[in-house]
Amino acid sequence: MDLADYQDPRIIRAALGERRVAIVGLSANELRASHFVGYYLKRHGYDIVPVNPRETSILGCECFPSLADMPDPVGVVDVFRASDAVPEIARQAVAIGARYLWLQYGVISEEGIGIAEAGGLDVIVDRCLKVEHARHIGRMHWLGFNTEVVSAQRRKV
Repeated sequence: MDLADYQDPRIIRAALGERRVAIVGLSANELRASHFVGYYLKRHGYDIVPVNPRETSILGCECFPSLADMPDPVGVVDVFRASDAVPEIARQAVAIGARYLWLQYGVISEEGIGIAEAGGLDVIVDRCLKVEHARHIGRMHWLGFNTEVVSAQRRKV
């Protein structure tokens, strides 16, 4: 499988234009990558929908046990789960009418990709939604976050 087929900048930019994102596997643990991505997206105006059966609320948002349990549709399903969980997540993403299935770094499932594509979803694989947002929207700082400072001088405290 050629991952470049699933890293098209036009599709990535279109997915970034969707303002409601379900994050499957979002963790309440602040040290986890999924938590940081959820925090970042929320800070940048996205409506995030945590999907984690072990939690009731993450980042101040109601958490759902699965995509099928969400009351409202989402444009993007961002996956922070093991690759073997992707086929079922892809089936649910198709069933809820999502437009994009986004598989984070290292989450690669040919079966899941096939299910999503057969259901009409565009798929992004082995890319981070936060990193791509920063790259395409222009908010990437050399450490990976936006300091909102355009100066080499330190702020006075």
